[in-house]
Amino acid sequence: MSQADDSVRYAEPVEDARSREGSIGLLVLLAIGLAMAAVVLALMSREAAEPFVLAILAGLSVIGVFSLFAGAVGILHFGERAARNDLTKAYVDNLPYGALVAAPDGKILYANEAYLRLIGAGHDGAGLVGVETAFSGHARIAEQIFRLARAARQGKPWTEEFFLGPEDRKADGRDVPPRWFRISVRQAPARPGAERRSLLTLWQVMDVSGERRAEADAFEKLQQVIDYVDTAPAGFLSIARNGRVEYLNATLARWLGIDLSDSALGNLDASAIVQGGAAALLARTGEDLAQGETRRLDIDLLRRDGTSLPVRILRRPPAPGDGHGLLHMLVFNRSVEAEPEGTARAAEVRFSRFFHSAPIAIATVDAEGRIGDTNARFASMFENVTEPYAAGTTLMSSLVDLDGGEALQRAIKAAGSGQAGLEPVDFAFGVEGARRGRFYVSPIERGEGDKEAAIVYGIDTTEQRALEMQIAQSQKMQAIGQLAGGIAHDFNNVLTAIIGFSELLLANHRETDPAFQDIMNIKQNANRAAGLVRQLLAFSRQQTLRPQVLQLSEVLTELSILLGRLLGEKISLNVQHGRDLWQVKADLHQFEQVIINLAVNARDAMPEGGKLTIRTANVTESESRNLGHAVMVPGEYVLCEVTDTGTGIPPDVMEKIFDPFFSTKEVGKGTGLGLSTVYGIVKQTGGFIFPESELGRGTAFRIYLPRHIPVAEDIEPERKKPEKRKDLTGTGTVLLVEDEEAVRTFAARALASRGYKVLEAGTGTEALEVMEDHGGEVDLVVSDVVMPEMDGPTLLKELRKTNRDLKIIFISGYAEDAFKKNLEAKEQFVFLPKPFSLKQLAEAVKETLES
Repeated sequence: MSQADDSVRYAEPVEDARSREGSIGLLVLLAIGLAMAAVVLALMSREAAEPFVLAILAGLSVIGVFSLFAGAVGILHFGERAARNDLTKAYVDNLPYGALVAAPDGKILYANEAYLRLIGAGHDGAGLVGVETAFSGHARIAEQIFRLARAARQGKPWTEEFFLGPEDRKADGRDVPPRWFRISVRQAPARPGAERRSLLTLWQVMDVSGERRAEADAFEKLQQVIDYVDTAPAGFLSIARNGRVEYLNATLARWLGIDLSDSALGNLDASAIVQGGAAALLARTGEDLAQGETRRLDIDLLRRDGTSLPVRILRRPPAPGDGHGLLHMLVFNRSVEAEPEGTARAAEVRFSRFFHSAPIAIATVDAEGRIGDTNARFASMFENVTEPYAAGTTLMSSLVDLDGGEALQRAIKAAGSGQAGLEPVDFAFGVEGARRGRFYVSPIERGEGDKEAAIVYGIDTTEQRALEMQIAQSQKMQAIGQLAGGIAHDFNNVLTAIIGFSELLLANHRETDPAFQDIMNIKQNANRAAGLVRQLLAFSRQQTLRPQVLQLSEVLTELSILLGRLLGEKISLNVQHGRDLWQVKADLHQFEQVIINLAVNARDAMPEGGKLTIRTANVTESESRNLGHAVMVPGEYVLCEVTDTGTGIPPDVMEKIFDPFFSTKEVGKGTGLGLSTVYGIVKQTGGFIFPESELGRGTAFRIYLPRHIPVAEDIEPERKKPEKRKDLTGTGTVLLVEDEEAVRTFAARALASRGYKVLEAGTGTEALEVMEDHGGEVDLVVSDVVMPEMDGPTLLKELRKTNRDLKIIFISGYAEDAFKKNLEAKEQFVFLPKPFSLKQLAEAVKETLES
């Protein structure tokens, strides 16, 4: 910006442009008029021109006299004009900061005394320069000055702040006193409605060194306070309403072994530094707000190394209207190292620690049932399930359901009168009573002025009740399974006889005989009944399994084609395979039966169509612990989840879905053994199955099969399947031991018709007598497993005493595993499950004799 002209005074105010502007055109017209008048008068005669000359002189005389009077009263000014707005000038001259006004061409129009003083100019205007010139020559602030000048040229408001110190010497070598400057620039019109080209540039130059020194002093004092708080012999802690730690000082951090430079400290929760459930007690504000006083707590904090730190905490509630709601606490170390003396106060602290560390909820109440002191477990038990309670005002009975509250109130009243041995009170709390608990009420010996009338001990029995229900359900299923297994065994004997005698009759009738079709119907229905019996055995976990190492992803991939046809076009199938799925050991055909049964049930639950999802995943031991299934042994499992989007299962039906012969389908559309079979197969495999359903949303069955770690025994050479024999006749002596006469009669006739010599016995004891009568000349023993007096495995042990190479076939309606554990590990035998046909019996006998 250029320096001011000598003709412009530094203190001259900016005048109204209208007072300075004249009319050049009017002046020219006036000159032309006077010239024309002179020419006209010169051409006229003296006598004619004289009146006109006198008139002109008279007019000029009048104007002169008027001007003298106007000058006297101040209407006209002669010489230099005075400022029109003395008030504005006085105000700007006395501003505490420098003010400079420049014309659009950069010419300085005005500068006040403060500006002259700040740039070091004289009072007479000597050395008056613009802002650019005044602060030029300082390389360190060149960029700030450039931005200000550019903003002035562009007509934009701008502000810069910078520091000039002794190192910022002027170009002439003079020192610059250390000062902070704040310079701003903007533009304003000289008068309302002026054009942009006539805008004035307004500069403000302020010395803000005092503000900066005040800020520095305040920061230094704040740093001293922070240093004091950090190095104080007590801990300081601030916790938000949501339990997050907002601040802890260095002393407390040192006690707890926390590194304050750790980036994760910003997400530190109170539960990470407070032992047990005391975090909920620290974050509570209801009882404090009710009384508005400092509360004292003796609890244990948790160090990073897992050890506990006994402390006493003094905390105050948030101030009324505090939007942040921070709880500020003073923490005192009460460890043995900090307080070695064994005084009564140490005993008080020890008791308080026991009180807050107790695993059960404890609270004191007065005679009316109002809550007094509570421990940490009490606060955590009722956290997020009831409205915040306030000490001294909230009734204990208001925290639980209506029935439990009335019973609790009666118990508290009885305890207040000194009655002991009160019965516990069961109650429900939480959302819609989803959680259950039990209160024990004990009276307190009261002294004068004591408000406490009783102590209430609370236990959350939700998990215990769930476990009891699961155990009861498991016991019920086990009892039903035993009953079903016994029934299935007896049915197998009956069906074996029916099927066997049917085949004997069919062997004596041609297809053209009238009775042939009737006999065939008997056999077919018997085989159908045998299928139902196998499902009962599956439910009772007494069927014979052929476990093998399986990869569920491969099994489900092969099965998905069949499932797609089974579900139909209205239902979409989505199979989601888990990554790096572990292996399991299960019967392939039985597991396929599990998936098919669940898919059929899902299809029936989605008559209008829907989606069936089968998902697999690995479940680690830690994850299995967090599932919340008490009957499930923690370990590594492979999850197979079958989820549909059907109608869902009502809660009353959910309790019975695994019961045999229970079905919600119409008569003739189901046997009620589908889910029973699924339950039995999963249980016999060593797994667990848990259903979950929501009406209108669908049902999910989660199957957990134990992880199988491959061993050398899993790698078996492929065995060639024996070819089906056409010639089933043979020779030899067969001892048939069966306590069911119908089965024994059919089997004896069947073997005798194939050329064998058959010896019969009804019990194991009778079989030993028959062996002794025939001198042990028996080639094969076909024996039932479950018999009176002596069962099959015991009979085999007795026979081995005299004949180590005797061959034996066990027949039974139970699974092979049910009796195999009663035999020696290396014992060789053949197993033929009931019911069996004549052909199956003949094949087993011939293969065993020839092997």
